Amino acid sequence: MKKFTKIMSVLMVLAMVLGMAACGAKTDSTATTAAPAETTAAPTETTAAPVEAVEVPGADATDDELYDYVLGDYYEAYMKALDSMDMSERYALEAIAEAKLLQASVLQPTTTRGGNYAIGRVVPKSICTTLFGSDADRQYSVMVTEELIKAADRDELKKIWAEAEDAAAYMTQAKEYLTSNGYTMKDSYDHINTSDPQTWDVLATYLQADAEPIMQTYDGLMMYDAKNNQVPALAESVEVNDDQTVFTFKIRQGVKWVDSQGRELGDVTADDWLAGMQHMLDAQGGLEWLVDGLIVGATEYMGGETTDFADVGVKALDDYTLEYTLTQSTPYFLTMLGYSIFAPMNRAYFLSQGGAFGVDEFATAKDSSTYTYGTSPDTIAYNGPFRVTSFTEKNTIVFSANDAYYAPERLGVQTLTWKFNDGTDATKSYNDMKAGDVSGAGLNTSTIEMAKTEGLFDEYAYTSETEAISFVAWLNVNRKAYANYNDATLGVSQQTDEQKELAHAALLNVHFRHAVHYSIDRATANAQRVGEELKYNNLINAYVPGDFVKLEHDVTVDINGTATTFPAGTFYGEIRQAQLEADGSHIKAFDVETGLGIGFDGWYNPEVAAAEMAIAVEELKAQGYEISAENPVHLDLANYYGAESFKNEGQAYKQSIESALGGLVVVDIVPFDTAQDWNNATYYPNTGAEMNYDIGTNGGWGPDYGDPKSYLDTILPGSNGMCKSFGLF
Repeated sequence: MKKFTKIMSVLMVLAMVLGMAACGAKTDSTATTAAPAETTAAPTETTAAPVEAVEVPGADATDDELYDYVLGDYYEAYMKALDSMDMSERYALEAIAEAKLLQASVLQPTTTRGGNYAIGRVVPKSICTTLFGSDADRQYSVMVTEELIKAADRDELKKIWAEAEDAAAYMTQAKEYLTSNGYTMKDSYDHINTSDPQTWDVLATYLQADAEPIMQTYDGLMMYDAKNNQVPALAESVEVNDDQTVFTFKIRQGVKWVDSQGRELGDVTADDWLAGMQHMLDAQGGLEWLVDGLIVGATEYMGGETTDFADVGVKALDDYTLEYTLTQSTPYFLTMLGYSIFAPMNRAYFLSQGGAFGVDEFATAKDSSTYTYGTSPDTIAYNGPFRVTSFTEKNTIVFSANDAYYAPERLGVQTLTWKFNDGTDATKSYNDMKAGDVSGAGLNTSTIEMAKTEGLFDEYAYTSETEAISFVAWLNVNRKAYANYNDATLGVSQQTDEQKELAHAALLNVHFRHAVHYSIDRATANAQRVGEELKYNNLINAYVPGDFVKLEHDVTVDINGTATTFPAGTFYGEIRQAQLEADGSHIKAFDVETGLGIGFDGWYNPEVAAAEMAIAVEELKAQGYEISAENPVHLDLANYYGAESFKNEGQAYKQSIESALGGLVVVDIVPFDTAQDWNNATYYPNTGAEMNYDIGTNGGWGPDYGDPKSYLDTILPGSNGMCKSFGLF
């Protein structure tokens, strides 16, 4: 296994900052800018005294040994959570495990997507805003007006949405409101695209940049609509057995597959989901971890213990009856179905494009000159709302309504046009929005003032809602690369061998990692991209949103030896905070009054940072390392210089850390002029050994389904997750 589909480059936030969709996925309870939290912990008086000697893994330590040293407490707590078959108890135990993860300080949550000012023509709430999966990326229901939508009208439309019976009623009522108030509805949506897909095979990619455009071309079994209700798509109904291990779907009849020209290829049948699942398991493109150990026989098939897909728990009982058999009770299974791993695939068309089934057979076929499947939008089959009718790299992708689509009444527009913007011109999206070339634009530090000067801000600007995506800053505890993996002339570190050794030793020390993370003024850094007024709005303090799930019944769990009962309705984040406080952590990751974990900075504390640094200095001295103003720890920060806002953000990191730690740490910025080169240092590498930084601020995660497991699994040991971001596996 390799990676996760929802691993996201921070540059993907440009899709929100540059061009706005209807809204984000998470309803923000702090729509106005939150003030800095007054609850940030006071300077520590209780930090543990330094020990005289610290047993640290040696230079020959394996990745497994380093993982156990750095994240052993998290792993132990998380395994306990996974052993629980009671969902509410498991949520509570997962929260305890995440508290241990945050305290390991290999990662620091930074921001989510959204929370910035925007102006546009996209009707609010006309796209699904569910927190997990891929349905929030589907644009079939988006509604757009010819005119810019006033902020006051947006507020009224949100009220209509809240009261509407269902998504169809909202679409009708929203159109009536808009047309009666002088707006004209458009049949097209002009969307800003910041990254072209590298493949059009949605079942063989881990990249969100690939998945988003392909999502417009197919429907799966079920989907979340604009009211965030899960409704039938290509499954008309589902039956679930008592222990929630067998899910049986009746497939909608009469749905057609077509090619990119709209020519009919055949009917959608239950076999399409068998073909899709087998191809996904054959390709092992980074998606397969989601069903590893979940669907009966999937693990054995991927591992080669069986080569017969008939042994996998995905069956076509007849042409229109599909059955999944799971290894254990999985109440959240239905929440996974909008995700791309459950995409159907037309078997005959795949074979016609040189495809083959079977792990070994596919590997051979893919290397053949006759294999064309997914190499372009002309080599995939469509059953969804749109067909790709034009694709020019780094220019435009045009999606036209599929004439054969079974539910044309769901469509809010007839055409999607994705227009490429690399983000190097900070004012381009704003100017394009004014000209009507794109349907909306986020406002950045440059364009906020332009909008105010030009008289647009007061009447049209609104604050976009935040999502469940967690972007993260990483500390590389096992750095091996000091230049880019694909081009050794790029991203070259200036560290001496002695500085490399000292940085490595320091980053293995948990108190040093605490010192770095507590020293980062994340709000000031964030202000470089979203502006001073909104610098707290999308600031997050944990990996899993605090309100992602809540207990369905009372649960009693052990918090450091004390049996603690949390009542039904308790948010996940409240339990996580209880464990953090019991451990004496200074992280404030949850606060109902200030936004459940978003909208304030619960990490920044220069005095605690200095105290933690003092402990680290003593512990490293016992290991034979001197840290002083004359011999500081040098840390490389990989920084994108192609956009002024990212460059300024890097400078904010540098100044904050160096100031708080009194010259004992020097942050050396390693600049990258292009987004591609920065991504090659910090995002695209397949292994931890290829990650080229000490501090990395690129990468994040969006959940696939409605369980915190969707986040926490990414920090399990192995090459199938986010561990590569802190240098392991």
